[in-house]
Amino acid sequence: MRGRTVMVCDGNMNAWTLERPALDGPQLNAGNRCDVCGARAWVRATMPSGGQLFFCGHHANEHLPSLVGSGAQILDERQFMTD
Repeated sequence: MRGRTVMVCDGNMNAWTLERPALDGPQLNAGNRCDVCGARAWVRATMPSGGQLFFCGHHANEHLPSLVGSGAQILDERQFMTD
């Protein structure tokens, strides 16, 4: 699988580019659950403090702009949702 570039925008016309690394398969698994709703997590945000937050696709869409703006490192595996 090839890496992909993803553009994240917020409501204030700010945009960030995220790189999705080329992975053979997902690093997250069904045991990783969204911290908001408990669904399977497809995105992991590692905060500058070292803490990690997990998000389903829906909640990742909602929270990515603020996470990126706060300096979080993002692992985005939403491309595996259809596999």
